[in-house]
Amino acid sequence: MNHFETPLLNQLLVHKQKNPISFHVPGHKFGEIFPIQGHTYFKDILRLDATEITGLDDLHAPEGAILEAEKLLAGLYKVKKSFFLINGSTSGNLAMIMGTVKEEDKVLVQRNSHKSIMNGIRLAKARPVFLGPEYNPDWAVTGGVSIETIRKAIQMHPDAKAVILTHPNYYGMVYDLKKIIDLAHQNGIPVLVDEAHGVHFIAGEPFPASAVSLGADVVVQSAHKTLPAMTMGAFLHYNSSLIPMQQINYYLQVLQSSSPSYPIMASLDAARSYLGTFKVDDKSYLLDEIEAFKHNLKDLDGIRLLSSDRTDPLKMTMQSTNGLSGFALQKLFEAEGVYTELADPANVLFVLPLLKKGMDYRFVQASKKIAHAVKQIPPGRKKREKLYVKNEEISTLEINYKSMDRLPTETVLLKESAGRISAEMIIPYPPGIPLCFPGEMITTEKLEMLNYLKNAGARFQGAQHLDAGKVSVFIF
Repeated sequence: MNHFETPLLNQLLVHKQKNPISFHVPGHKFGEIFPIQGHTYFKDILRLDATEITGLDDLHAPEGAILEAEKLLAGLYKVKKSFFLINGSTSGNLAMIMGTVKEEDKVLVQRNSHKSIMNGIRLAKARPVFLGPEYNPDWAVTGGVSIETIRKAIQMHPDAKAVILTHPNYYGMVYDLKKIIDLAHQNGIPVLVDEAHGVHFIAGEPFPASAVSLGADVVVQSAHKTLPAMTMGAFLHYNSSLIPMQQINYYLQVLQSSSPSYPIMASLDAARSYLGTFKVDDKSYLLDEIEAFKHNLKDLDGIRLLSSDRTDPLKMTMQSTNGLSGFALQKLFEAEGVYTELADPANVLFVLPLLKKGMDYRFVQASKKIAHAVKQIPPGRKKREKLYVKNEEISTLEINYKSMDRLPTETVLLKESAGRISAEMIIPYPPGIPLCFPGEMITTEKLEMLNYLKNAGARFQGAQHLDAGKVSVFIF
């Protein structure tokens, strides 16, 4: 396959050259009708913002340029079928779950999964069995699930209909996914993987192996996270003999917009081409640039860079050595104009660019700004508070989703909620991994973590009354 080809992008450019007169949607008419404010920035991209007119194909029934683009994508990842997603990895995660499991089916799911995974399970009205991930005390983050936990869970729940995993975690850390996939398949259980942060893994070492090449049945990837795709651009890869593709396809059509964004789809086509033409020389250049950037940072007083052999080179995690929280450290960087992906109680996470040979990035400038920022860290070495909520290795909800739909709820003070059953999902964001699920007991440990995160300046989704110091619980 020729990955320099971009069939959908090319077709849009051909259409643009015709200088078409639009009597169809969208209402901006290829950018001719648009407010003066912002027009300078939007005008070029709006010339590509088309709809399903002659020659431009249809995402939900592709037979032309979109089909060609998706075939090139499937060829790059060596799978049976690949799909463009224009509603982000969220739509892919929902579709792969709803296309695989039915109401009351048991699913084995990694506890530190993104909220979209949990939402998909609830929409399917399946029964989640949560798998506790391993904890890395140095990084103060949770990683993947051990093979021992998977083996025990399958023994306890041999009727499970799917294993749902996240690979890598937000910080780029991976685990022995191959053994887990093989074990699940030996028991006739398909494996669904949220690989939002691993779209570039197919480029090979030193990147970790992709879930696609390790044999997962369905893999969802956020192309916009590390490839040059527009926000909300993602991929779904199907490569299963255990799951009907028709069901996945059906839910993709249900969950994705019937008016898909052509600029997003074209950027996915271009992003695939970018990765498909990523050469050994590009990789060497990229690693040299990253190493030089890290070299400029590693001797700065007040911070340290974390390292691991099983981590994505495009993720760089930093901690304060003076007891400063990740949230506080992130604010210092932002004051200098350096914006990072996320902060947590211990860390600040950088997502580095996937450069090709000869590309320049503002690493030197960033190094100087970071150096200036860390000079603002107060001297002394305080012990950073490390809070970790240890969940059971294998656990289930106190009540199922059917019961939740019938039970009344009430709002209570956080300090009075210990021992009650949560009626809402409480999600620190980013990374979007729920701290507490609906149907799960609120423990003293979770309350301590919740209060710590609130006081540290973390943002939350899902908890509607959190600002007032309250939480919704079920009434029995």
